[in-house]
Amino acid sequence: MSGATDGGHGTSGHGRDAGPRNGYKPGRIYGNPAEEREWGSVADVTKDGLRGVRPGRGALVGGQDLTREDGHGPPATGEADTGRDRPREADRDTAPARSAPTGKGRHRRGRRRGRKGERTMVPEAEFTSYYGRPVLNQPAWKPLNIAGYFFLGGLAGAGSVVAAGAELTGRPVTARALKTSSAVAVAGSAAALIHDLGRPGRFANMLRVFKPTSPMSVGSWLLSAYGPACAVAAACDLTGRLPRVGRAAGAGAALLGPAVAAYTAVLAADTAVPGWHEGYRELPFVFVGSAATAASGMALAMSPTAENGPARSAALAGTALENAATKAMERRLGLVAEVYRSGPGGRWMRAAETLSAAGAAGAALFAGRSRVAAGASGLALVAASACTRLGVFHAGLESSKDPKYTVVPQRERMRRREQDDAAAG
Repeated sequence: MSGATDGGHGTSGHGRDAGPRNGYKPGRIYGNPAEEREWGSVADVTKDGLRGVRPGRGALVGGQDLTREDGHGPPATGEADTGRDRPREADRDTAPARSAPTGKGRHRRGRRRGRKGERTMVPEAEFTSYYGRPVLNQPAWKPLNIAGYFFLGGLAGAGSVVAAGAELTGRPVTARALKTSSAVAVAGSAAALIHDLGRPGRFANMLRVFKPTSPMSVGSWLLSAYGPACAVAAACDLTGRLPRVGRAAGAGAALLGPAVAAYTAVLAADTAVPGWHEGYRELPFVFVGSAATAASGMALAMSPTAENGPARSAALAGTALENAATKAMERRLGLVAEVYRSGPGGRWMRAAETLSAAGAAGAALFAGRSRVAAGASGLALVAASACTRLGVFHAGLESSKDPKYTVVPQRERMRRREQDDAAAG
């Protein structure tokens, strides 16, 4: 009986002799394998028979020992398993017998523990890209060139419309001033665009074809048709020669003026820059309102008080349209609207809002009685329009730098599309 006991399960509990714990003897019989796995994996013994030399199973599963019943093992610090997390040998001898759990039961307990609050090992997603580079390539456009191109084009286009109205209503000084300013502005706009392109020949190359689906192609042809008409109208008015030709050229410039004022917004929204592309609905109205603000401000600054009645009305209408469209765009943009409220874009947009409010108030209250007040109000409105274009430009640049402005709206659109498909199905 004693020999069977010594050779079977031993006298010191579960086949463990009285020798050192880290020792290994040939022929030594371990206890129940399921119970050994429950209290500490037998795989922790090296091929030389040493226990506790290498990290336990807990170090291999992210600091969580899945072999323990409670699912919480010692942290994976790389320290040797000294056995302090297991009961002493004497306690194991007197502990009640445990039945070896079956694989099915163990899996069920594992799933229950996972459902009750197992911490995920996957970190929160961060919007990064390869080698820290942004998702989108930033536009190579220069701020002064392109923002100036936007502003001067809007001033020219809206100025031609106001000039035609002033000529029809018998305000020759205002009409002449706006024809002249429009001709100078469109020339400056074309010069800014060509300077940004690098070579004048590149602008000429865009006229080799006419592509209605390309805003750049349409805009190039618009400038090519509008610029000469505007220049002829201004030259005829200033020299007093060929009045009929001048009036026809002025009418043609007035017809093309709204398109010249608005197409730059379509050009910007047609890009992948989130700050511009996401606002494709409201951005044309922002640009048209800003252009009307600039043209009315120029009329107030360059015309006598007796003729600035329509300019004052246009200033109020343009300021209201610009601010209303900007607020509507910010509400609809959601996360992307941050670039219009903070950073360089936010500073320029706040400056534009302040200047437009001051200019509109001056135009409504004092411009009809004071030439100085009219001039100051007009300059404030022109500066407000320029700040709006700079604000939109810098907001677009900032939105192209941060990947979240590209990724989050895409995910929201996918989520809405899936919800719509689920509701329709």
